[in-house]
Amino acid sequence: MSHAEPGQVNAQVQQATPDAIVALNDERDGVDVIREVRAAPAGRALPLLMVTANPGSADVVDMLRHGADDCVADGSDAVELSARIEAKLRRVPVPVESLLLDPRTGLYSSPHFHEELDREFQRPEASRRGGVMVMVGVAEMDALETRLGPRVRREVAERLAAVAEKLGSPCDRLGWDDDGHLLMLMPGIDDEGARRSLQRFASAVAGTRFVVADENVRLTPAIGWTPLDGCADHTQAVEKARDAVDEAIGHRDLRPVMYAPWMRAAPVHRRPRRLGGAVRALLSAASPVVVLLIGVAVPFLLYQQLYLLGWDLGSAMYWVVVAGLVVSAVLIVLECVYSLDATPRPDGPGTADRSAASDRPGTLTATGGAKGQDRSAGQEERPEHPGQPYPPASAVIAAYLPNEAATIVDTVESFLRLDYPNDLEIMLAYNTPHPLPVEDTLREIARRDPRLVLLQVQGSTSKAQNINAAVTRVHGEMVGIFDADHHPAPNAFQHAWHWLSNGYDVVQGHCVIRNGDSSWVAKLVAVEFESIYAVSHPGRTRLYGFGVFGGSNGFWRTDLLARTRMHGSMLTEDIDSTLRALNEGARITMDRTLVSQELAPTTLKSLWNQRSRWAQGWLQVSLKHLWRGLRSPEFTPRQKLGLFVLLGWREVQPWLTLQMLPIIVFSAWKAGGVTELDWAVPVCLLATLFTLSAGVVQAAFAWRLAVPELRRRRSWFWRYVFVTTFFYTHFKNMLARQACLKEALGERQWRVTPRAAAKKGADRS
Repeated sequence: MSHAEPGQVNAQVQQATPDAIVALNDERDGVDVIREVRAAPAGRALPLLMVTANPGSADVVDMLRHGADDCVADGSDAVELSARIEAKLRRVPVPVESLLLDPRTGLYSSPHFHEELDREFQRPEASRRGGVMVMVGVAEMDALETRLGPRVRREVAERLAAVAEKLGSPCDRLGWDDDGHLLMLMPGIDDEGARRSLQRFASAVAGTRFVVADENVRLTPAIGWTPLDGCADHTQAVEKARDAVDEAIGHRDLRPVMYAPWMRAAPVHRRPRRLGGAVRALLSAASPVVVLLIGVAVPFLLYQQLYLLGWDLGSAMYWVVVAGLVVSAVLIVLECVYSLDATPRPDGPGTADRSAASDRPGTLTATGGAKGQDRSAGQEERPEHPGQPYPPASAVIAAYLPNEAATIVDTVESFLRLDYPNDLEIMLAYNTPHPLPVEDTLREIARRDPRLVLLQVQGSTSKAQNINAAVTRVHGEMVGIFDADHHPAPNAFQHAWHWLSNGYDVVQGHCVIRNGDSSWVAKLVAVEFESIYAVSHPGRTRLYGFGVFGGSNGFWRTDLLARTRMHGSMLTEDIDSTLRALNEGARITMDRTLVSQELAPTTLKSLWNQRSRWAQGWLQVSLKHLWRGLRSPEFTPRQKLGLFVLLGWREVQPWLTLQMLPIIVFSAWKAGGVTELDWAVPVCLLATLFTLSAGVVQAAFAWRLAVPELRRRRSWFWRYVFVTTFFYTHFKNMLARQACLKEALGERQWRVTPRAAAKKGADRS
């Protein structure tokens, strides 16, 4: 044993490092003694016992928190003191930050992970190829910590690390920091390989229910990563990865986010490119003229110049266009024929209106499933009964309240009237830039009925973000997705579970317009929706063997939706989620008896904005998924044909029909004038008549398969035939062509569709 006075500890320890230190806390402040011992480099890891004359709990707690390993009263037996010293010598206490692996998590502690990261930077560049630094946060961390305490940070990091180890991802080191972030070092991997590996990790985490602090939770991993080549040391790599995590948390869509300079808190201000911006603005403003130049003037000049060189491309293109028009008409007719299913779905318990059963249109089964399964539609018996007992279910209503304030209360009340034999949770996931009076009304409804859960998604700017935030909070095994103007049928969730409990993953219902009396535009859309949801969707799914989620009135298995999420960067995030789910083997069905009433745009301007977004969104999906789907082994040849028609032909057809104009102008130029043309070509006349008749056939099928309340409005269908033939078809083709120009210019502005409460009289229309 040796003795040292306060102030001499450092010198004594350096001279001869002891096995343990016993400090007497009599008249001196024990905390000062502890600090002096721990300040010595060799004293950081030495067992330190405090013998105190004041063994009160407050003093003991204070000394333990400042670095003492044990505290005993000065009146304790000497044998006890010796035993405590001996116990500390057998199990030497070491500061957690000094350990290579954190004893509580089994992961590298933050300081040691940074050391490992620096070793990677110190390797010669010739031997260091690629590599990324990854930080994984959890979007629900703040809410979990508020509810369950700070221990969740450590437990969440442990759970995330267990998933990474199970997947066997190319992680060389796994660590964690005090904020609960999982740290991953992935050396020797390129950016694309890292992205694929991290995407698999994100899907696995999102599809797993974890037990954290004895509570079953679902987590949303927010993955930020940065290539090591762009960093100088561990500090820079960690900062960049943290910035990327902050960006990923805002979207909650499971996509790993690679760091970009604009993510820094203090972005570098660059001078705007005035010339480029002005050119884009000019092209956007003159888009109709630009489209005509691209689609009419350029082809005419091409036909003319090639003809002068001896190549009559214009005449060949004439037959190509005629064939294209006939093919489009044939596809429409085929969809109509395949949409017929005379056998109505049997009414089960809880059917709202049995008297209308004879009028109810039949149900179509349309599936998409894993490789090796028979996914063609219409070959399975429709489920008359649930395959499993009704589980708890959830409805998610996504809303942007300033736009939906006039309708949201009616919507919520309609959901609270739904008939379901188990617990039904109604979650309103909304965003608003400022508080609104309607929020007080909603809170009062939530106090009155605990089934209503209000979830304000802070920082959200899209429907996709609202849904992504809600999917980790819902408790149901099945979740229905709805827009804020939807009023589903009372038994919708009941019948949806009949499909999901019999092997399906998603069921899309039938969206019906309830405000058709509001304007001529609303009447047009009401009939159009019948042609879409009663004819095209069911017919297409039976014809090609896969269904489509339409963004609302769709019912998902919660686990699948949690793994799939919605991507807010896509203007039609619903179609994008459909293709991603199908590519993973999901099975999707269409049931046109799952009716939900919604509001249609009432002005031509709002219809233009809505359909512009739809057209550009479909173009985005086509560019992203067409080639990938055609190469995917998950799809059968029949389904790949359907993908080509759905994503490829729909983008080609508007431009192909426009070619009739330059071809006619070219033919008149070649013949010496318009009066010299022979307009009575039998093939041309027959093709024209057949093409025009396809719209009439579709409207007739829409009337036959429409819901009873719309089938009674025959004049609406006749008006639809006339308007579609001479205006609406060209209107939609024009939007599809302009969508190509907008996408090329990078113009992806989301214009919300204005909502107004439907007229009371229109509720019956």
